[in-house]
Amino acid sequence: MKNVHYDREERTAIFGEVVIEFCLSLPANAVNAPINNQRVRAATSIGANDGEADEAESKRDFRPKIAICRKEAKETKYWLRMIAKAAPAQKSPARTLWREAKERHLIFCAAIRTTDQNLRKKRATP
Repeated sequence: MKNVHYDREERTAIFGEVVIEFCLSLPANAVNAPINNQRVRAATSIGANDGEADEAESKRDFRPKIAICRKEAKETKYWLRMIAKAAPAQKSPARTLWREAKERHLIFCAAIRTTDQNLRKKRATP
């Protein structure tokens, strides 16, 4: 992916699109097919759940939705690692996508930390 920063929703959507393009470029075989399926599901789920989190009605509603984004980003990293093994010729583009998935994961971790801190403050306030 280009080193261009977008708003979170747009950047996450573009990531899903790039993962789809990457998966379509891989040779179809018995090993790649299930890995591609899992990777596309996880990578595109990040964006879908990010959109849900943006529409959350409260911080309490936001927290579990953004946690799903974090989980899916971590899963995407895993499947990208597996495709690097299954299709060694694609290791370099898989590594680039892995780094973006890692950034997505770190962003969602930070969002969860911030939300948790705000929820604790709210409970502590009389």
